[in-house]
Amino acid sequence: MTSFPTQAPDQAQAQNQDQNQDQDRSFLFVLGSSRPDGNTAQLARAAAEHLPAAYGRRWIDLNDLVLPDFQDGRHEGEGWQPGEAEATLHEATVAATDIVIATPLYWYSFSAQTKRYLDYWSGWLTLPGSDFAARMAGRRLWGVTVMADRDEVVAGGLDTSLHHTAAYLKMGYGGILLGNGSRPGQVAADERAMRRAKTFFAGPTPLARFPHEETAEAA
Repeated sequence: MTSFPTQAPDQAQAQNQDQNQDQDRSFLFVLGSSRPDGNTAQLARAAAEHLPAAYGRRWIDLNDLVLPDFQDGRHEGEGWQPGEAEATLHEATVAATDIVIATPLYWYSFSAQTKRYLDYWSGWLTLPGSDFAARMAGRRLWGVTVMADRDEVVAGGLDTSLHHTAAYLKMGYGGILLGNGSRPGQVAADERAMRRAKTFFAGPTPLARFPHEETAEAA
C-alpha cells in the first residue's frame, strides 16, 4: 500500500523532486510527412534543440516503417499478433512521457501516415494486458505542423483533433507549434515560427478537457 507523506517537503526536497522528474522525461517525435526531412520535421528539430540535455529523445519517421492500414479487431477476442512496425511504435509510444505528433497540414488535418499511426491507438486501448489508457494518462501530447496557408486559423481542425485525443486519454496538451512553408526548407525563413520553437516545449501542458467537461465543471 502506498503511504503518503505526513508533511510537505521543504523547498530543497521539492526542487530535487522536480529535477528527478525532468531527468525522467523522454520525448518521442513521430514524423508523419510524405517528404523526407520536410519542413515539419525541420521545425520539430529546431524546437528539440532547445530541450534540456537531461530529456530523452527518440525520433521515428513513419515512412521508414511498413505499417499496414489499421484493421479494427477490438471485438474479435484475443490473439493480437503485431507486426514489427506496430510493435516498434507501441513500445516507443508507451515508453515516452511526451509524444510529439509532427505532421504537415494536409487538407486541414493529419497526413495519412500520421492518421494511420493514431488509428492503431484504438487497437492498443483494448489490447489484453496493455493498459494503454492507464499508461497514457498524465503524459503530454504536443503537435508540430507546417502549412502553406499563412492564416493559422486553418489549422483549427488539427488542433481540435489533437486536443480531443489528449482529453480522451487524460493527457496534458501543449498545443501546436505552427510554421509556414511549402517548398523544401522554406520554414527556415519563418522567423516567427523559429522564435516560437525556442520556447515551445517549455510551455504549459494543462490537462486536456472536453468542452462538455469544462461546462459541467463550471456549472
